[in-house]
Amino acid sequence: MRSGRLGVALLTMLVMLVAGCVQGGGQGTTPSRPPTRVQGADPALVQLAAGTLRGTVTSDRRVFAGIPYAAAPVGPLRFAPPAPAQGWAGQRDATRPGPRCIQDPAVDPEQGRNAAEDCLTLNVWTPPVSDELRPVMVWIHGGAFVGGSGDIYDAGQLAARGGIVVVTINYRLGTLGFLAHPALGADGDVGNYGLADQQAALRWVRDNIADFGGDPEKVTVAGESAGGMSVCDHLVAPESAGLFRAAILMSAPCQAQADLASASRRSLDYAAAVGCPVPAAAAACLRGLPVEELREPVWYFNIGSDELTGPVTGSALVPRAPLAAFGSGQAQSVPVLIGTNRDEFTLFVALRYLREGQRFTQADYPRLLAETFGPGAAAVGLHYPVGRYGGVAQAYSAAVTDGEFACVADRMAAELAEKAPVYAYEFNDREAPAPEVMRTLPFPVGASHSLELRYLFDVGGAPPLNAVQQRLSDEMLDYWSAFVRDGRPAVDGLPDWPGFDAAGPPSRMSLQPGGSRVNNGFALEHQCAFWAALKEK
Repeated sequence: MRSGRLGVALLTMLVMLVAGCVQGGGQGTTPSRPPTRVQGADPALVQLAAGTLRGTVTSDRRVFAGIPYAAAPVGPLRFAPPAPAQGWAGQRDATRPGPRCIQDPAVDPEQGRNAAEDCLTLNVWTPPVSDELRPVMVWIHGGAFVGGSGDIYDAGQLAARGGIVVVTINYRLGTLGFLAHPALGADGDVGNYGLADQQAALRWVRDNIADFGGDPEKVTVAGESAGGMSVCDHLVAPESAGLFRAAILMSAPCQAQADLASASRRSLDYAAAVGCPVPAAAAACLRGLPVEELREPVWYFNIGSDELTGPVTGSALVPRAPLAAFGSGQAQSVPVLIGTNRDEFTLFVALRYLREGQRFTQADYPRLLAETFGPGAAAVGLHYPVGRYGGVAQAYSAAVTDGEFACVADRMAAELAEKAPVYAYEFNDREAPAPEVMRTLPFPVGASHSLELRYLFDVGGAPPLNAVQQRLSDEMLDYWSAFVRDGRPAVDGLPDWPGFDAAGPPSRMSLQPGGSRVNNGFALEHQCAFWAALKEK
């Protein structure tokens, strides 16, 4: 079966629609240390080795935004590993986020405004000052590796309610983050500049987070969608080892990543198209181009008419594809929280309706399945008949949700649980608030891709939660914070969340309004036995 790939334009538009553009600001034990006073008399000031920061303080949180964690990746540092950031004299204003990294112009809602190559900054959210070092969550944003930014995700609730430190980061995107032209490095050391940025941010956290009241020995790396795919890579990347003690994977189709050979071919074609056709001279040529010539992403995969870029496997930074490494027990042995949403793909189909005016008919169904599932399309069509689901959009969404999200996550959970504790979930609020425009659709969106983010972060662009959904949000904030604190989502007063047991039946938490509960029927509901058999053909 050919792997389905996420449509990059759809995913980026989805993240922007749901999240808006908010301007906000090892398994088990680690060595214990005595509490440390990390702050002086003024809680708005933090003294780093690089210089002094002045942030924003409210009654229940602090925010320090736009902090450089690496040098500007321009000139000779374009298409190169991130270099250390320079220090500064005096107080640096940390009340506003830095520029976003260069975005795909086709889906950039700000049309290039507030975006620049000099974008390697991060934002830190903390609880009020105390003598206790707090656990840390480093959040890697989604956006299909061509859009998004760390400042979209206002982590104030996690800091204030959860009592944890949250770091949200920018990293190079699109061509500037993932072009794998062989002239840009030797021995496969190409194509993962954005992923290397994330590693540099994790090292910055290790070296600096104690100055904000965070515990560098209790770091959890977390991400959703492209961010979750990045976490998969960090679980197997040798240079990421030791930079975190736990991981959170949310709606992460980690199978949809390019191998080095495929990415290199696409990158050679891309370079030729932008005026750098001679391989021997391509490195200097690409580094010398105006950034406007490189805003269009390099594409590595297709799903129907949509495309995806991203990290390159079989490379120096990611020697093995994550799923292959998980299956052979070669991932880091750390606790993992992993899950998907009940109706992941409905919003992608919805955006095709809204963006392109597409109205899928019965005659379109075989083509859609062939574009996504290749030789397995006929079997998928028989297993997901339109009549059972009430329409082509619903049947197609169900098939991609199950085959490319739910059952992939089920497989990853089972393989990772062989080495370390795994806690699995499904977000199942099928009335989750979606942007107003989605209410005009002829089919329900349900609990679709990215709609759970509203329950963990303060984001713009979506209607408010009702009282029952707010209680679910509080539950999720408490579960996620507990996992960051202790490596397990155990919260007094909430349902016990069992570990994932592949010898099972595998248990996962169904996060739903009216009270979350354990669900043992996930694999049956998403028809994972069918997808496993299809994969073997």
